[in-house]
Amino acid sequence: MIRADAFSTRSPRAEDAGQPGGDRITLRFLASTTDVTANGQSVPAGRVLEWIDNAGYACAVGWAGTHCVTAYVGNIHFTRPIRPGDLVEVHAQIMLTGTSSMHILVTVRASDIRTRQYQPALHCIVIFVAVDGDGTPCRVPTWHPATVPDLELQQLAEERIELRQRIQAVMQAAHYSGEATSPSILLRFLATPADVDSSGKVHGGTVMRWIDEAAYACAAGWSSESAAAVYAGGIQFRHPIAAGNIVEVHARLIHTGPHSMHINIHVQSAPVHTPNNLTPTAQCLSIFVQLDSDGHATTIDPWVPASDADKKLDTHALTLIELRNELPAIPPETEARNHRGRGYEDVRP
Repeated sequence: MIRADAFSTRSPRAEDAGQPGGDRITLRFLASTTDVTANGQSVPAGRVLEWIDNAGYACAVGWAGTHCVTAYVGNIHFTRPIRPGDLVEVHAQIMLTGTSSMHILVTVRASDIRTRQYQPALHCIVIFVAVDGDGTPCRVPTWHPATVPDLELQQLAEERIELRQRIQAVMQAAHYSGEATSPSILLRFLATPADVDSSGKVHGGTVMRWIDEAAYACAAGWSSESAAAVYAGGIQFRHPIAAGNIVEVHARLIHTGPHSMHINIHVQSAPVHTPNNLTPTAQCLSIFVQLDSDGHATTIDPWVPASDADKKLDTHALTLIELRNELPAIPPETEARNHRGRGYEDVRP
């Protein structure tokens, strides 16, 4: 997978940071016919997550004028499948800046190449942190909304901060134990040089693809290979992964609804010479459904918590559902206006 910054002819420069028009970017490409799910009908969610990270990263470095790392990805709802061969647009734009952080709205739309009638596939907010050559967070230019839609997005990002912190705290408090009996799967492999950027660290998008692959394997094991991701959120990146590190991705079923499977995923890594000294690197909550031949979610077998550890994980999932329901929604009209770009009432003094 080619990262968006691979197309740049030079490294980001500080003097380019915060320039007009540098707060948004759109990537347009064809979904590869080799990127397909097990049923061969759509692009895997993990590949779409890589696209999100690519566009967000390109937007972040364009604004910051320095390299950036993915810190958080939240509340991704996969609203429609993307077919191999579809024309895809991934739009990223700044919503809010902090001292070293950038909140970026990423939207994905797809169209049949014959009609070019784009339909929304998903949107989410990605937070990047600007870093210097030593990997230390550094200051970014302050972003000021220039239009009414920009101002609406800034306010939306600010409204989500407190609730996102609560979600992060709940997710960090959840732990697996030997007493948990729910279905789980563990993937173990080495991070390769092809997985990393120029700093030698694995791309955030690559980690998200690993997360989706483990979650899919867990969901398919409970239901069938027609399992499909409909949600991913609370993706927190805690520690970088270097090329050559051993990586463990552990996915566990923690709750089922009438049609849904809630999967908790933890990623750990360690230097190859100390394989047992694993460091938590990322975590995520994914929701899968099982699709019938018409693409509709079908009823799945319920999972009944047996041990105390199972019951705690089930309660954890229910708590996250309640918290997610409190998140202010991104209005479709706001998302659409910003996907088209500027041209609205100016709010600058």
